Amino acid sequence: MSDLTQIDQITERVERLLVRYEELMRTNALLNQQVDTLTQERDSLKSRLGAARARVDALLERLPQEAGSSTVKPAFKTAASRGEA
Repeated sequence: MSDLTQIDQITERVERLLVRYEELMRTNALLNQQVDTLTQERDSLKSRLGAARARVDALLERLPQEAGSSTVKPAFKTAASRGEA
């Protein structure tokens, strides 16, 4: 009898572990989707920021030069000018 009870306990624990495993797999899949979504959003924002910086720099280049100043410096350092990719 005690062997049967022990087998029942082991069976119950294995079943609980399987349920927990399935829950963790679903949670992991959802988290991976969130990471993918956030990565895409980040990349889009970085692209928009780069475009905005380029527009600001282009506008600054069109401004008349100040007396005593030979060139207009960009308002922001872009990733390319900082040596980043």
